[in-house]
Amino acid sequence: MAVDKKAYNLDRENTWCPGCGNFAIMEVFINTLAGMGFSPHEVLVVSGIGQAGKMPQHFRVNTMHVLHGRILPVATGASLADHRLKVIAVGGDGDGYAEGGNHLIHAARRNVDVTYLVHNNMVYGLTKGQASPTSGQGTQTPTTPNGNPLAGLNPIQLALGLKTALVARSFSGDKKQLGRILEKAIQKPGFAFIDILQPCPSFNKINTFKWFKDRVYDINDEGHDPGNLEEAFRLSQEWGENIPTGIFYDNSDDRPGFREALLGSLDQPLVEEDLNPLAIKEIMEEHL
Repeated sequence: MAVDKKAYNLDRENTWCPGCGNFAIMEVFINTLAGMGFSPHEVLVVSGIGQAGKMPQHFRVNTMHVLHGRILPVATGASLADHRLKVIAVGGDGDGYAEGGNHLIHAARRNVDVTYLVHNNMVYGLTKGQASPTSGQGTQTPTTPNGNPLAGLNPIQLALGLKTALVARSFSGDKKQLGRILEKAIQKPGFAFIDILQPCPSFNKINTFKWFKDRVYDINDEGHDPGNLEEAFRLSQEWGENIPTGIFYDNSDDRPGFREALLGSLDQPLVEEDLNPLAIKEIMEEHL
């Protein structure tokens, strides 16, 4: 049963630049949670450093704002401690693919029950547009004044290589598609990953709203089967005149989620388990 989205209202100044894709992503995020019947107290949003990481400051929800690149370890701990919470991680391409790149690999490998949204504007938007891991080769930025010498990271291929439970890409300019994908990701057991393309009107004058709008297309509308990993890999290599979006891969394997693998048949939340004082004493004596 849907929840009134006004329950998420929080009267707080927003300092995002006009035209930033974060506005559309936040709108879709709130509408999706409310439409799925989640009340704010049932959701935990873990966010990192960056303009994307500021998102949960602008609506009413449980939130943790953590160190640069450390979103996923905190989200993993929260998910293990209390599986009744819907744990969602939110950050930018710099936070997630540079400082947090190693954590992304292991969160996907462990299949933690977390939905991860990466706002990908291909620059560090908080600190004035330096090159990020997804900046295109040749892009001039304050840290690459002669052009970025490196090819941009392909996060979709990375996630597919790990057989992530759900791998998707969307565009902030297509709120309908983003809403469908986000709802699917939240419902998916295990680790669901969404790379969200968005413009940065202040610091990225190349990958603009129009640039994306003219190139993106929906692979699911074109008949792509998300169960076909080989085809997903082929589509993930497209970039340039055509940019595929949609659900690339929906892993139907029976591999367990991280909580199930680690804690077995424990029914009640770990946070409600009684601690064994003898075990704590042994640990303290061993390490102190």
